[in-house]
Amino acid sequence: MTGDEPQDGIDGPYAAPLKIPGETVLSDWIDYNGHMNVTYYLLSFDHAVDRFLGDILGVGEAFTSVAGQGSYALQSNIHYLGELLEGTAFDFSLLLIDCDAKRMHMMVEMNNLNTGTVAATCEQLLMNVDLTTRRSTPYPDWAQARMALMRANHADAPRPPQFAQPLGLRRRGG
Repeated sequence: MTGDEPQDGIDGPYAAPLKIPGETVLSDWIDYNGHMNVTYYLLSFDHAVDRFLGDILGVGEAFTSVAGQGSYALQSNIHYLGELLEGTAFDFSLLLIDCDAKRMHMMVEMNNLNTGTVAATCEQLLMNVDLTTRRSTPYPDWAQARMALMRANHADAPRPPQFAQPLGLRRRGG
């Protein structure tokens, strides 16, 4: 598969937000505070983005092995909003905020399926890279078309409060 063949549902309407399957917190993921360690939040977000790239957009691992291109993370900003305990099931909701020929800006929410609350968010910027030259390169035209459709379908979706928030201490009253 080169990624340019139609796949079931891949050229669909890309309703906002995209639902991405998740995981269940394993006992090995629990830290000395009794909840999921920050390492596994990042790992889980990485798995969700990989599922998005491969299963929805068509530029995941299979595409990378054939085309010699892959998506690199340029920046990530994670907000930890609630604890995930051992055995907690979670999934993801993804919004494509913006994109151009080489880059994607997305917002991913990690949803605690036991409580129905958002456990964490990850805002991320990705860039397509030619693995031979190690330089940025445009996504294939068919992927850019999918990204453009997705961006248009996600344009009016509400953004989580953590979207585009700077890192820093916030003080009240001056």
